[in-house]
Amino acid sequence: MAPSTALTADQASVRLHELTVIDVRTPGEYASGHLPGARNIPLDHLDAALPALKTAAARGGLLIVCASGARSATACRHLADHGITAATLTGGTTAWTQLGHAIDRPTGTRAPWAMDRQVRLAAGALVLTGLIAGQRWNAARWLSASVAGGLVLSARTNTCAMAKVLGKLPYNRPTATDLDATLAALAD
Repeated sequence: MAPSTALTADQASVRLHELTVIDVRTPGEYASGHLPGARNIPLDHLDAALPALKTAAARGGLLIVCASGARSATACRHLADHGITAATLTGGTTAWTQLGHAIDRPTGTRAPWAMDRQVRLAAGALVLTGLIAGQRWNAARWLSASVAGGLVLSARTNTCAMAKVLGKLPYNRPTATDLDATLAALAD
C-alpha cells in the first residue's frame, strides 16, 4: 500500500483477514466498539508504537482506523514520515457500522462515551454555565463565547482541542499494561 492509501469499509471488510488493524481512538471510544481484531494505540501514543508498527507493516498491510477517518489520516501521514506505509479507513468506524459490518465490544464492562459525545456534553455544559453565570457576572458570558469560537475553529480545521483535553482524562487513557500488551503483540 502507498502511504496515502485509503480503503472503503467494504474494501477493508474483504481484506480484514490480511490486515493489521490499529484503532487510534481513545480507549473509551475503542471500548464502545471497534473493528474485529483491531488493536488500540491512541493517536498521542503513536510515537511510542513506531517500532512495533514498523514490524507489523513489514508483515503485511496496516490499516489505521478512527471514528471518522480524520485522526487515522493524521496517523497515516505521521507513519509515512517515519517510513511506515499504512492505509486509512475512509469514514472510519462510523462508515463501517453504517454499512452493517460487525464490530467487537468488550462484554461485562460499561464503555465510556464516544469522544464526540463527551465533547458535546462538555461544550454544552460550558456554554450553559457561561449563560447562566452571565446573568449575574457579565464577564462569564466570555466562557460561552470562547466555547462557540472553539467549535467554529474545530469545524474549520477538522481538529478539536476539547477532545484533546478530554482525551487526557483517566477513563480515556490506556493503561500501561494494555498499551504494553498491544505493542508486544504487534512486535511478535
